[in-house]
Amino acid sequence: MAQRTVRLATVNVNGVRAAFRKGMGAWLDGRGVDILALQEVRADTADLEALLGPEWSVLHDAATAKGRAGVAIASRGKAEIHRVAIGEEDFDTAGRWLEADYAVGDEVVTVVSAYVHSGEAGSPKQVEKYRFLDAMEARLPELVAHNPLAVVVGDLNVAHRSLDIKNWKGNLKNSGFLPEERAYWDRFVGAEGAPDYNAGGGIGWVDVGRRAAGEVQGPYTWWSWRGQTFANDAGWRIDYHLASPALADRVDAVVVDRAPTRDERWSDHTPVVVDYRVG
Repeated sequence: MAQRTVRLATVNVNGVRAAFRKGMGAWLDGRGVDILALQEVRADTADLEALLGPEWSVLHDAATAKGRAGVAIASRGKAEIHRVAIGEEDFDTAGRWLEADYAVGDEVVTVVSAYVHSGEAGSPKQVEKYRFLDAMEARLPELVAHNPLAVVVGDLNVAHRSLDIKNWKGNLKNSGFLPEERAYWDRFVGAEGAPDYNAGGGIGWVDVGRRAAGEVQGPYTWWSWRGQTFANDAGWRIDYHLASPALADRVDAVVVDRAPTRDERWSDHTPVVVDYRVG
């Protein structure tokens, strides 16, 4: 059977109801997305289904604390199976990790919508972030063993390299750009400067966005609402498609859907949209 293009988009909506009020629906209607991964849903499943409409099949792992976190995957076709377990029990229902398998022709693609803690250097929040990243690191090889065509997408709240953050010198001691956090990415995709970086380095996963962009600054995926941050493009690249090697070789296109102006934004994050050949 011939392969077909599956368009997978991920975005931290910063509250899906607010995002739809600000224009997310118009973006989605015109984007041709097959699978949509969301983070920080902050709504009930019924609300999410009503906003997306009946043509979408919705999987949703709500946060334990109402109005916080929450991850979802919506698709044009139903998932074969889904899972929310990652590591220790308190991560299994925290609205931060949702896996689903989708049959596409003769193949299956595994999609994970993930929302890593933002953390806070030197605080218990940072300890929780490291615990989650430890669980994620242990799960990645298991995902590939389960299915060679796998991808983890979402707001992973770590800028791996200085290319991934405009003001990197001013954030060396802040969560999101701490050396200890970035070391996880060294283990996921390889270390900057290594000959196998993003080409089999670490445990072999591929940062699809960086591979597509090359050695350039950005493109960023998150900007603060404050001041002229967006106008000056003083952002962070913290929203990822981390793909297994086999799936990374099936990428046709990568687009960061940055809004033309600040007033046209419907989240502080922007969608990252990737076309994969599957089937």
